[in-house]
Amino acid sequence: MAKVEKFFLVLHGPNLNKLGIREPHIYGSTTLEEIDEILKDLARRNQVGLECFQSNHEGELIDKIHSSSDTGNLKGIIINAGGYTHTSIALRDALLTKENVPIVEVHLSNIFKREKIRRISFIAGVADAIISGCGHYGYIYGFQFLLQKINGSEES
Repeated sequence: MAKVEKFFLVLHGPNLNKLGIREPHIYGSTTLEEIDEILKDLARRNQVGLECFQSNHEGELIDKIHSSSDTGNLKGIIINAGGYTHTSIALRDALLTKENVPIVEVHLSNIFKREKIRRISFIAGVADAIISGCGHYGYIYGFQFLLQKINGSEES
């Protein structure tokens, strides 16, 4: 297996394993597996390694951030922290350990049109970009943003 020169980490938080089933009128009918396949295809075409990880457990998401490539190959993180977006200072602090790694916060729905509690994000303060309300396309836009970052484009 060839050494991966650069890779992106995609983190999916709680309940995202139920995409396509859970409240499709809010989150759409695209499944998590379909989102991951779209991203894997983009990664292959752009010669970027990709790891997708979903957990309903805060500690597992934190552990994944901590263990993700301390060799410098990690070039970006796309995170949809689900409900932890609004509650987890610990997840935010874990992301802070990845200095100089661009972070894109993604939300399928427009969190600013929803309940007041969903308008607060602990992740936003450490994210380079926030994409909200674009459905599964938000992940694609986030991937494209990270590609621009690693290819030297500073426009954002």
